Amino acid sequence: MKDIIQQLEKAQVGKVLQDEPLANHTTMKVGGPADIFVEPHGIDELKRTMDIVRQHNVPWRAIGRGSNLLVLDEGLRGVVIKLGKGMDHIQEDGELITVGGGYSLITLATLQSRKGLTGLEFAGGIPGSVGGAVYMNAGAHGSDMSNILVKAHVLFEDGTMEWLTNEEMEFSYRTSVLQKKRPGIVLEAVLKLQSGERETIVAEMQKNKDYRRETQPWNFPCAGSIFRNPLPNYAGQLIEKAGLKGFQIGGAKVSEMHGNFIVNAGDAKAQDVLDLIAHIQKTIQEKFDVKMETEVEIIGHKS
Repeated sequence: MKDIIQQLEKAQVGKVLQDEPLANHTTMKVGGPADIFVEPHGIDELKRTMDIVRQHNVPWRAIGRGSNLLVLDEGLRGVVIKLGKGMDHIQEDGELITVGGGYSLITLATLQSRKGLTGLEFAGGIPGSVGGAVYMNAGAHGSDMSNILVKAHVLFEDGTMEWLTNEEMEFSYRTSVLQKKRPGIVLEAVLKLQSGERETIVAEMQKNKDYRRETQPWNFPCAGSIFRNPLPNYAGQLIEKAGLKGFQIGGAKVSEMHGNFIVNAGDAKAQDVLDLIAHIQKTIQEKFDVKMETEVEIIGHKS
């Protein structure tokens, strides 16, 4: 690993750290260390980083703001690339917005609503990055990224960069082609919004923000929705019906505010969260004969 670190530092790709705790980079505040942690200063630096990663044939993983991630206690082997400062550019051309993968989704939604552009109201309370939102087709309130994305600029494992159209992203519920078929990093996205009545748009987004604040425990470290909704059922309702609100294992606790949220109630380990997820799945299966699948992405090294 020392060779890779030296090469990354020599290439001046950006911030390079060794054994960086990923609990510092996830909204749930759990997760072991990354062997090597890189925060590139821009797209060119990110490409140089990936060239070095590929040259050494080490595993890698890109993260954004860490809002939909559960990182295991053992951490991640290889290189973790964070899209943050340097990947948060924005260019506006009327209703077309080109935005970097590291840009805050909440900030973007707020900014565009104030300009009288509609389409991002659903994202007003989603604490992720644009790149992460495109990657997992983030959504809420009956809309998602697939409704506004024109194309995404993606860096693939082999070092090639390509613009993928909305159709080529193969969006479905909380999923895109990048998750399994064509692993890659969303460098930037072009979004198409619509002009509308500024006061109406701002009010709608504020309503969505207020709803999240009133119904979801964002005052605690958490990772957002833990389970996908097993339609026509809703995960949170099933968990509440099963009497699991407030149930706790170690430092991980089912939120008393919303059943589909697990919060870090104090010094939680990733294993506490995993054990709680398994307990919920077993209970819901036994009580309602419904299989619960995780929406939160679980990553890391298993010892």
